[in-house]
Amino acid sequence: MIARMWRGLAIPGRADDYVKHLKQSVVPELRQIGGFRGIYLLRRKLSDDVEFVVMTLWESMDAIRKFAGENPEIAVVAPAARALFQEYDTEVKHFEIVLNLEDKPLVGKLGLNLCF
Repeated sequence: MIARMWRGLAIPGRADDYVKHLKQSVVPELRQIGGFRGIYLLRRKLSDDVEFVVMTLWESMDAIRKFAGENPEIAVVAPAARALFQEYDTEVKHFEIVLNLEDKPLVGKLGLNLCF
């Protein structure tokens, strides 16, 4: 399994809009892609800002290419999401998951079990 990680710094006051965008637009799209296995959205409050890290889970780099295209290191950030960030990574990082000790998938404020 491969984790694809991306980060961005939301425009003050727009962080909740990004969560909504992710739930309503991105997650349904990802669920249609063969090899997609889940998503975690990490949120960290800074002094005046909110930082997000998005970690999507994939079976393989071939599965990631179905989403990201032939250059999977380039971030896929929809125009609607770009408008919610003051800064974001233009490239992503991929990590091979070598250990997972999670007993149960996380169910958080999103109200969804996003790791399946």
